[in-house]
Amino acid sequence: MSTDMGNFRRGPWLQLALTAGTALLGVLWFIRWSAGGHGDKATAYLFMPAGLAVAAFAILRMVRTVPLAPAAARFWWQLFGGCLLLFGGYSALAVAAFRSAPDYPAMPIAGTVGVCGGMLVAIHAVARVPLGVATRYELGRQWLDRAIAFLGCAGVLYHFGLAPLIDTPELRGRPLVTMTLLAFVLAAGSITKVSYINGGPVDRVAVRLLAAMGLVGAVVAMIGVNGGPDWPAAAQALALPVVPVLLVLAVHRQWISAGAPPRRPNTWLPYLAVAAVQVPVVDVLLHPAATAERVAAATAVAVIMLVMIRQYLVMRENGRLLREREESERRARHEATHDPLTGLANRALFREWLVQVLATGDATVLLVDLDDFKTVNDSLGHDVGDELLVAFAGTLSDATGDDGRVVRLGGDEFAVLVTGPRQAGDPLAQRIMTAFEVPISVHRLLVHASIGIATAPSGTAASSLLRDADIALYTAKQRGKGNWVRYTADLQQPVFTDVRLGGELRRALDAGEFRLLYQPIVRLADRRLIGVEALVRWQHPQRGLVPPLEFIPAAERTGLIVPLGRFVLRETCRQAAAWLAEFGPHALEKASPNVSVRQLHDPDFVGDVKAALADSGLPAGRLVLELTESAVLRGPQVSRVLHEIHAIGVRLALDDFGTGESSLSLLRTFPAAMVKLDKSFVDGIELEHPGTPGNDAGQAVARAVAQLASAFGLDTVAEGIENEEQVQRLRTLGYTVGQGYHLGRPMEAGKITELLARQRLTAAA
Repeated sequence: MSTDMGNFRRGPWLQLALTAGTALLGVLWFIRWSAGGHGDKATAYLFMPAGLAVAAFAILRMVRTVPLAPAAARFWWQLFGGCLLLFGGYSALAVAAFRSAPDYPAMPIAGTVGVCGGMLVAIHAVARVPLGVATRYELGRQWLDRAIAFLGCAGVLYHFGLAPLIDTPELRGRPLVTMTLLAFVLAAGSITKVSYINGGPVDRVAVRLLAAMGLVGAVVAMIGVNGGPDWPAAAQALALPVVPVLLVLAVHRQWISAGAPPRRPNTWLPYLAVAAVQVPVVDVLLHPAATAERVAAATAVAVIMLVMIRQYLVMRENGRLLREREESERRARHEATHDPLTGLANRALFREWLVQVLATGDATVLLVDLDDFKTVNDSLGHDVGDELLVAFAGTLSDATGDDGRVVRLGGDEFAVLVTGPRQAGDPLAQRIMTAFEVPISVHRLLVHASIGIATAPSGTAASSLLRDADIALYTAKQRGKGNWVRYTADLQQPVFTDVRLGGELRRALDAGEFRLLYQPIVRLADRRLIGVEALVRWQHPQRGLVPPLEFIPAAERTGLIVPLGRFVLRETCRQAAAWLAEFGPHALEKASPNVSVRQLHDPDFVGDVKAALADSGLPAGRLVLELTESAVLRGPQVSRVLHEIHAIGVRLALDDFGTGESSLSLLRTFPAAMVKLDKSFVDGIELEHPGTPGNDAGQAVARAVAQLASAFGLDTVAEGIENEEQVQRLRTLGYTVGQGYHLGRPMEAGKITELLARQRLTAAA
């Protein structure tokens, strides 16, 4: 607001006052002259050039003062040139007036050239004002609208202004006709142009004021026809001095409109032009004249025809917009009810179908889940994962055929809706399982699916049927994946137990109910404590200490093993760093938390390890992550994670070594630093029982593991040592480090602290 007011105060007020004063002087002079004949009538020719000189200065000052867009600056510079030409033309006419006094002068050639040239320059400037049209269609429609408006305006101006001049014999051959015609073109063109300027660099009101200059020409024409013998004096003193006033007003409007918001174009002008062009027709009917009648009628017909064409184009455009809207609504409905990746129906449409089927009869739902899809996504990338989902959807649809409707519920979960008897779902499930026994075409991947089936009679709530199918799917996955299970009532209790246990685990994590016990890892020769294995326990507020076998599988199934494992990792690092700080760098060689396969698939796992080491200050070489062989054999994603962990200095241990199917190949490819002989090979190797099959086999495996580890430069730890005889036998087989109840049970951190303190005293003694 302050900017607009500042511009308003800086406007061309002095020039506006001078031009208005000049016009007023012309009126006063004409009144005095016509009343008493005082003064030379050549004086009437001075007011117009005087006002034009002031107007030209106002334009020049505005262009040099106000920051304008290039198009606006070009427009006003052209008007400045046109104003100078008008000034020259009317100055030449004034000189001729004084030379021919007391008679009225004829228009000199220089005056005609100047005036006509000035109006042509103004017309050209108006024609070049930009309209902001983007497309060819918009440009064509706008030219049609402008033609309608121009003809409507021109018809009125011609009928009431130019036609009387042409029909007056004493004025017909004078330059007045040409100048009036140009003034009418300027007026009609400006009115038409300004109606379609939607914002833009040139102010609309300024162009409208320029259009009013053309209307002054109509007044001059009417004075010439009806003003009597002294009409030149009246035209020069009364009408023409208004032109500079309008010019300065246009300059003022452009000056104060910098930064103003754009205005909406006048789309109603073509219809107003249709109404306006009827006025000359009515006048012709009342006062017929041959030439005027033909021109007015032709103009009216042309305008009406153009309006009809315009209406046809509008109707065609409206039809196109309506078709586009219908197509857009159809696409929106399809996108709202279909999956964009596979093109199958989505969850919302599936529920609609299910509700409709259950309202009239039995319904069977098969929930189909792609097994281990996350592993594919993580190892091969999301693009391959998307391709796999599309191929999976195609295979599922082909296997289903016309027996059901296939939908994608989200992620890697699909569903098939089957109507009819209960028995229809079982053969379809078997057919789907058979379809996935061959590799899917995308990257020749062999994938498997788990299916949960549930059937409900008419009137059953859709949510109940989906819940039963979900329980069946959950059970199928628990039984090893790659199979299908039909829902029965006895499946509910285990699933609900898992769900409740999962909720309790989440609460226990938030409440800090988990704690760590540490089982000593000792050197067999002198029973010195050299490391600990961290074991998590749940101290339940009502149930007491919950054993790991009860909650670890549930944590794996619910995914809570990831935050639980993060807690174990951070607490192990913190406690180990505290022991090293208290007892020195030789007090503890290794601290070993266990890592689950779900943690290895977590994208933040490597970051969690780095953060635990950084926050605790534990050297990376003192941290040993224990992994089972089954966790390691989970594809390239897991292998990449393990190599990243190995690269930062953390050691990796293969737990329960010897029980898997690929132990030897693992030692060749896996960046392990340690192997832990499984307890099953330690049991029964006591010296008191030589010659028994179990004893001989256990000793052979234990000896082979020790030799393999030595060949690959790995440390070995024997697990599950329960008596001294096993210790002695393992030492003879080459083992130097072990753990088990005989060497130390899992204990609180404080007990480990006591052991380390006693070791320090013994070493000092």
